[in-house]
Amino acid sequence: MFENDFLSPGADSRLAYCEAITRAAAVLAETLPRQPYSGKSPAELANLFAGDPCPAEGTPLETVLERTRAIIANSVVVSHPFTAAHLHCPPLIAALAAEVVLSGLNQSMDSFDQAPAATVVEQQLLQWLCRQAGFPATADGTMTAGGTMSNYMGLLLARDSWCRERHGWPVREKGLPPEARRCRILCSEMAHFSVDRAAAQLGLGTEAVVRVAVDADYRLCIRDLDRQLALLAAQRLIPLAIVATAGTTDVGAIDPLVEVADRARAAGAWLHVDAAYGGALLFSERHGRRLHGLEQADSLTLDFHKLCWQPISCGAFLVRQAAHFDCIKLHADYLNPESHEELGIPDLVTRSVLTSRRFDALKLWVSLQVLGREQLAEMIDRTLDLAQQAAELIRVQARLELLHRPELGCVVFRYRPDGKVDADALNDRIRRDLFDRGLAVVGDTRISGRKCLKSTLLNPATTGDEVANLLEQIVRHGRILERESAAAAAA
Repeated sequence: MFENDFLSPGADSRLAYCEAITRAAAVLAETLPRQPYSGKSPAELANLFAGDPCPAEGTPLETVLERTRAIIANSVVVSHPFTAAHLHCPPLIAALAAEVVLSGLNQSMDSFDQAPAATVVEQQLLQWLCRQAGFPATADGTMTAGGTMSNYMGLLLARDSWCRERHGWPVREKGLPPEARRCRILCSEMAHFSVDRAAAQLGLGTEAVVRVAVDADYRLCIRDLDRQLALLAAQRLIPLAIVATAGTTDVGAIDPLVEVADRARAAGAWLHVDAAYGGALLFSERHGRRLHGLEQADSLTLDFHKLCWQPISCGAFLVRQAAHFDCIKLHADYLNPESHEELGIPDLVTRSVLTSRRFDALKLWVSLQVLGREQLAEMIDRTLDLAQQAAELIRVQARLELLHRPELGCVVFRYRPDGKVDADALNDRIRRDLFDRGLAVVGDTRISGRKCLKSTLLNPATTGDEVANLLEQIVRHGRILERESAAAAAA
């Protein structure tokens, strides 16, 4: 009765599936907007999509797919050259094709008997990533939903390994020992907020996070790290972990990894490197040396839905010593009984904080096969070159002020008003008005207490002329708003 509602070996089912996928792809391709965003407000969107999500009687798929045109038309177009707010990349067509396969297969990556081939492919891919990172043969990893989960896992293993190795205390069974209240996690002022979130979720509290000052290039300041470590020692507090960032969210700064690794080793602290953004430099001959020191990490975050152009979500967490996964290993008779280990059956649930998990490794595997190392490197290098071009255009534009020297694809700058207009309010209004009009999706942040604009360049297909046009539009819009603000103040 319901055979053709599912993909199965039957001929009719396979035909229905192919027709459905083909039609969905056609609707998306035909409807994809030519501007960054439609400009509709949250209230307008709420009215547009009002209605019963599950009517009493169903509607043919073709009709429903037609209704998705309104969703497509009112989505941010991540491949548009004027979409440059976040670490939100255009996905590779090869990865989109792989999404079709992995969604149709619907493998669950927790046990081998649910995902046999997928388990082997993921393991092989992760071992390759460990080698690229310079990790030893003892390393291993797991695919994750992204940087937040990977950073959490790094600090989770840091906490549990410290409790087990220093105090013989099994956190899994007994919870946190009394000494845990003295534990501290050090990271730079520019480190991702997921460090604070992980500390809260791990029972250490956000007050356990010690933020270290940054230098003039917004990298973790080694001098202040030394000072903070000395303060912890004087207060009999414990440096549980140091988190170094290779590619901060705001400016793409890469912390001095070698020096941070030296301090972590001397302090007996776990070193976690959040390379969710900058980890892609591992695949670039031109820029890979900038990650020197990363190979000394105890754990590592990599994201592929940033500078490797994968559909969300696609990340990896790597650990230098696979034995650390034992801290989170649990067995369930119905899923991964202990006998499986004796038989050499790999159940990947033992190295993840998740149970059901998608076969996201497939889309990265397909993409790497299609691109090859040389083209992947060219695309990464091209993206970083675009940021340098943007920075130079900003330097020579009198109405714009460059806030830093780009290391990756993030370029932070400000519109500089000519008169006595509130610069912070004006920069915020520029960004909001461009978005509300659907003209551009530009980011914003605060640097040194000042409201700034941010262009996050992740599309290697973007041209230098398009970058220039985006900056010209920002300047043009800033002048209009500046005149309006001045006129309103004078009235």
